[in-house]
Amino acid sequence: MKNRPCLFVSFLLILFVSELHAQQKISTPDLSKVKDKKTWTIYNRSITFRDGVVHLDGKDDDGLLYLKDLSFSNGRIELDIKGKNDPGRSFVGLAFHGLDNNTYDAVYFRPFNFKNPERNTRSVQYVSHPTYTWNKLREEHPDVYENKLTTVPDPEEWFHVTILIKYPEVKVYVNNESKASLTVTQLSDRKKGWIGFWVGNGSEGFFKNLKITPD
Repeated sequence: MKNRPCLFVSFLLILFVSELHAQQKISTPDLSKVKDKKTWTIYNRSITFRDGVVHLDGKDDDGLLYLKDLSFSNGRIELDIKGKNDPGRSFVGLAFHGLDNNTYDAVYFRPFNFKNPERNTRSVQYVSHPTYTWNKLREEHPDVYENKLTTVPDPEEWFHVTILIKYPEVKVYVNNESKASLTVTQLSDRKKGWIGFWVGNGSEGFFKNLKITPD
């Protein structure tokens, strides 16, 4: 009977340590420091930060902003993204398992296709650069690495993205939907690497609320 208080305290301590460990696994990078070159790397874009939002401007070719020292393997990545309803000029998403400025996997969105009945099956795209570009995948594997969205957002508004990675499987969910909008098998042999915001040729993008939960 005398040992019960000690056992109860031990039980509470175990719960506290377990909860603390779980909280420590979740990473919420400080986006206000995106211009800190010791932490972030910018490629082919200029950055602005205001009110919790990271903005990458539009230029020719793809652009990246990624965390230099974070090596992500498997887990859950969440963020909010906003592009625009401008055909052929809004490609916005997230790159992962990155090695350098040209070598990475990515999931990105074409907001201008979200509500286009003739092109909505090209709303979300997986690529693995530099080898497996969108045009190569579309030509050689049509309708495999791109798809329409299960939940269709306004192309001019923010939408929430959840990417679940368990190498080699990648699942993409939009606005907390229960069914994945895209499920693919990764084409690269990289099982870990950096994570970053991605914008395509001629595109600007807005990003906020990045949260990383590794397995």
